Amino acid sequence: MTNPYNKDYPISWEELHRNARALAWRLLDHGPWKGIIAITRGGLVPAAIVARELDIRLIDTICISSYGQLETGVEASKQGQLKLLKGFDGDGEGYLLIDDLVDTGKTAAAVREIVPKATFATVYAKPAGKPGVDMYVTEVSQDTWIRFPWDMAQSFATPIANLQD
Repeated sequence: MTNPYNKDYPISWEELHRNARALAWRLLDHGPWKGIIAITRGGLVPAAIVARELDIRLIDTICISSYGQLETGVEASKQGQLKLLKGFDGDGEGYLLIDDLVDTGKTAAAVREIVPKATFATVYAKPAGKPGVDMYVTEVSQDTWIRFPWDMAQSFATPIANLQD
């Protein structure tokens, strides 16, 4: 199996915060909102930022796993089987559904079945997943692996010119 991601896009904490606040600005006029449903785990940090900016105090989660770790210490670059760990009671009407990223749209489709009336917003979107969300801030190419700040540590970066074959 080949890795479908040949580009890296590292996101800093500052950039993530700025983009999540931009998402909140876009969502402001679409409320009022009953609450936020964060998709775990990636949606937790953006949901906290959006909740603060929109003064939303009710936050729930849908816990679903799609990317598994291939082996200890190695990140997963392929989506596996979706596993619902915790759902949501209700159809999501009046709620914001927040995730960090929509990639292939597989998780988005599964979550839409759970809360079909929620407004689905992500910070980042890839072309295959864009139809599954109502709003996003930044589009990245399908072949890009986004490296979120909670998954990274400071280390040496190889110059881009040295990455070419």
